[in-house]
Amino acid sequence: MDYLKELEGKSVHDKMIRPIWVPGPVIVGAGPSGLAAAACLKQKGIPSLILERADCLASMWQLKTYDRLRLHLPKQFCQLPLMPFPKSLPSYPTKQQFLAYLKAYADHFDIKPAFGKSVVNAEFDHTCGLWRVKTEELKKEVTEYVCQWLIVASGENAEEVLPQIEGMEEFKGPILHTSLYKSGSMFSGKNVLVVGCGNSGMEVCLDLCDHNAHPSLVVRDTVHILPQQMFGKSTFGLSVWLLKWFPIRFVDQFLLLMSDLMLGDTAQYGLHRPKLGPIELKNLYGKTPVLDVGTLTQIKSGKIKVCRGIKRLSHSAVEFVDGKVENFDAIILATGYKSNVPSWLKGTDMFCEKDGLPRKPFPNGWKGENGLYAVGFTKRGLLGASIDAKRIAEDIEHSWKAVEYAHVLDFPCPLA
Repeated sequence: MDYLKELEGKSVHDKMIRPIWVPGPVIVGAGPSGLAAAACLKQKGIPSLILERADCLASMWQLKTYDRLRLHLPKQFCQLPLMPFPKSLPSYPTKQQFLAYLKAYADHFDIKPAFGKSVVNAEFDHTCGLWRVKTEELKKEVTEYVCQWLIVASGENAEEVLPQIEGMEEFKGPILHTSLYKSGSMFSGKNVLVVGCGNSGMEVCLDLCDHNAHPSLVVRDTVHILPQQMFGKSTFGLSVWLLKWFPIRFVDQFLLLMSDLMLGDTAQYGLHRPKLGPIELKNLYGKTPVLDVGTLTQIKSGKIKVCRGIKRLSHSAVEFVDGKVENFDAIILATGYKSNVPSWLKGTDMFCEKDGLPRKPFPNGWKGENGLYAVGFTKRGLLGASIDAKRIAEDIEHSWKAVEYAHVLDFPCPLA
């Protein structure tokens, strides 16, 4: 094909890189989102190639999560398309059970990602009408892939958010992000400050309590805390059902009424609620409510202290914005993650430079121009990723049958 000859010509000036033609889509990321996209495509007879920077599936889950982690939502809301969880698993599978499910999912659909391939640049070549995706390996070996469709599945949680706090360099104890936290066993008997009051921060505090540490929790902003279950059913599932019949604000009022009855007034413990209801806040700003798994009981008992924002750190102490000063042995940053898409995806305005998320809000952020797609950027977890994956596969199917690539079968095509 003329355009491939042209690409090869360009590659002569780029360290003699011979482009690898990929007949189907290239998918960036072998997490749940990337696997879901590959499976939906395969069901329609469309091959794909997954490029993954790590050496394993779901590296975020495998390498950067704590040991006690379970799915926060019931399994029926977290299963990937075309293959439900085994019935034998509990409603809230453990980290290990979820990883086993993902491996079984990849095996079932014969998905074989190319591991150790870190995408450093992806750009649409308007001259030939194709995407050019460059990767680097550990040995700095550069490979270029050429494709008609590019699916971004690197996720909302590609890189840690590390806040800059005055005096961090002076603090003598360890300061680590939750991506490095595995268990509270190493902090037994120590005073630990956890920065961040989302689901991870809350659960890390509970884990620290279970290992006889003395945690304190920094709460700078308002936060919605809801019971994980109501009337013997998951709060999330109940909300989904109610939203079929009632408007969001009514459902929010119901959830808050039940939360007050079941949990009490959280404000008296320093956990003030936002003015917007939990569902409305999630839809507008992507801020997830905390589903309580026992942390609030420990806060009420005094085993977990609630602190205001940090002003500065010193040798072994933390000064808070309210003037209080306390000593701590370690600090854990439960400050979340961010997308890294703007660092490698060039020449498109589909993703916002500031937060690395699609500019168009859900449910319209899955499709860009020139065969560019995004899966798993909905701020709606695994359920949102599954919705994206199905839509993308259906959309690509329309043009797949018209694509002719018989002339390039001599190009190496490592496909999933």
